[in-house]
Amino acid sequence: MNTMGWIQLVAFVAILLAITKPLGICLVKVLDPKERTFLDPIFKPVERLLYKVMGVDPSKEHDWKQYTIAMLLFSLVGGLFTYAILRLQDYLPWHQHIDALANKTPITPHLAFNTAMSFTTNTNWQNYSGENTMSYFSQMVGLASHNFWSAAVGIALAAALVRGIARDKAKTIGNFWTDLVRLHLYLLIPICILYALFLVSQGMIQNFRPYTTVNVIEQPAAAATQPSAALTQTIPQGPMASQVAIKMLGTNGGGFVNANAAHPFENPTPLSNFIQMLSIFAIPSALTYYLGRTVKNQNHGWAVWGAMFALFLTGVLVCWKAEASGNPRMHQVGVVAADGNMEGKEVRFGIFNSALFATITTDASCGAVNSMHDSFTPLGGLVPLFNIHLGEVVFGGVGAGLYGMLVFVVIAIFVAGLMVGRTPEYLGKKIEAYDVKMASLAILILTVIILGFSAWAVLTDWGTGARANNGPHGFSEMHYAFTSGAGNNGSAFGGLSGNEIHWNTTLGIDMLFGRFFMIIPIMALAGSLAAKKRIPPSLGSFPVAGPTFVCLLIGTVVIVGALTFVPALSVGPIVEHFLMHGSGPLF
Repeated sequence: MNTMGWIQLVAFVAILLAITKPLGICLVKVLDPKERTFLDPIFKPVERLLYKVMGVDPSKEHDWKQYTIAMLLFSLVGGLFTYAILRLQDYLPWHQHIDALANKTPITPHLAFNTAMSFTTNTNWQNYSGENTMSYFSQMVGLASHNFWSAAVGIALAAALVRGIARDKAKTIGNFWTDLVRLHLYLLIPICILYALFLVSQGMIQNFRPYTTVNVIEQPAAAATQPSAALTQTIPQGPMASQVAIKMLGTNGGGFVNANAAHPFENPTPLSNFIQMLSIFAIPSALTYYLGRTVKNQNHGWAVWGAMFALFLTGVLVCWKAEASGNPRMHQVGVVAADGNMEGKEVRFGIFNSALFATITTDASCGAVNSMHDSFTPLGGLVPLFNIHLGEVVFGGVGAGLYGMLVFVVIAIFVAGLMVGRTPEYLGKKIEAYDVKMASLAILILTVIILGFSAWAVLTDWGTGARANNGPHGFSEMHYAFTSGAGNNGSAFGGLSGNEIHWNTTLGIDMLFGRFFMIIPIMALAGSLAAKKRIPPSLGSFPVAGPTFVCLLIGTVVIVGALTFVPALSVGPIVEHFLMHGSGPLF
């Protein structure tokens, strides 16, 4: 844990904090159609045209059921659209570079289903190698476009819940189609254009060229007399910068190439690595400011930010310490790495940037990785796994992190009310039985899905047969897959051969349930809170700002996550940690 790592951590936090307020103000303007933005002269005519083409009346708002149905229909159509593109890839433009590959991976019906559901749900789990499977058309039209759609859906849902908290005796929580259009025109597209140009300036490619075949530098001795023995390497090309920009900003995470952000094309420089990590947290962090501004209690917004930050910092330090300590089994055989555990890590980034990236990407629902989590030490690998167990509410995905954390806020306020013997009250709204049931249901759905699918995989030949490792690490690989899918994260432990019908199908269903079954009770909660009468605060009102609230919220998040998943963690990374520090066999 060196000085340079500490400097980078302080710089990351300082810049994140500095951009939270201005980006939060931007969100306030974008998510309120009555507000003006500096982009109105450019995009306002486009916005009006889109409403006209879609047949949408932007002044007519939806109740929670209409809002949810509109979101579900949009997601359904988007999923079918992506599935069709993947199945018809060979008949669509820009696929010749894939046809020329000797190791081309076919897109089977179950792989197309898994991929379409993955990008529909903002998960971006990849059971394929992008450079060997996807055409440029599939990458840009099928996948990158969905990165925009699913990100906008997440932010819109968070905004709907915040409106429900802020409004007084209201029947509506906004217009889904208006939110969707404005988020694209005034937020995601403009930022991603500038972001992509920055990435190109760092050396990231953005083209439509055929793949490049070159001779390797070190040729076999036989190549001198037998030219046929010469070895070649195929270097991927393609429109990479445009996809990486929205993959990071929208907390999507799907890599253009299989190595994801560890590949020098997807992550060329230390600066690009730093900005990519920052962009993952940018919108989720700004949404806490949007929360405070909308409910007219900015201290509450900062308190939620503080709880998220405390959990994030703890995860970074634990993961960094574990990876910097290295593997004692390697020390026992005389292999001592001065930098700690470098297995599975890019030497350009090292221990700290790998641990920081892993923590950020699993705090947010972003599957991008610049190192392989499968190669982390047991405690180092526990951190990203546990981050997803918490519901990815530590800043979290765009929108998903905030509405997930607000569910825990409701539970925390309810617990506080029970402790003092008063009716729970949140920002002037009485928290009643229906609200607690909806919040609890949202949490329980995620738990049942993760543990249910993990248990099923453990008991089947198709589940255990896909592992690259036996023992506790093999269990962690399977459990991480279903945790990542239901949590809509998309990162993987690695070492799991998931491109077969059982894994593709179950993970596809896992991702769908994790996204939409959780959203329905959250939207019901938004409708319930919107309809409530706001009452003025009294001496009995529980303060929703300050250290007491922050500690209560952190405790609620950790206890709910820990009590639910401790058994799974105990038979996975925890027992592996003790085995690693023991003298017996690892499994």
